[in-house]
Amino acid sequence: MYLVTAEPVGRYWHVEVPALERVTQARNAREVPEMAKDLIEIMTGEQDAAIKVEYVVPAEVAEHLRNAAEARARESFARETAAKELRAAARALRAERLSLADVGAVLGVSHQRAHQLVNT
Repeated sequence: MYLVTAEPVGRYWHVEVPALERVTQARNAREVPEMAKDLIEIMTGEQDAAIKVEYVVPAEVAEHLRNAAEARARESFARETAAKELRAAARALRAERLSLADVGAVLGVSHQRAHQLVNT
């Protein structure tokens, strides 16, 4: 796998493949992978090489991206926790011999969803 760095310079992107000590340019960020693969093919003959693009961005943007990634991780954890708790509540209600329709009504979901919660 080739590491590719891409940095905006004016209206273009400076695209570097450090392993090859070569650079090219792209007109926009979407074009970066294609241009990097073309460069790799020209220099090595390797077609459709595996690449990992790292975009070089200003520190302020990098900070926002880190914060967004952390928020997404917290969101994912919260969703998983909420799903576990909802399943536990459904099972506990069912253990009290409530119908699936009643379980669904209490949880605010359909009886079909209540069935899924009880059985997963």
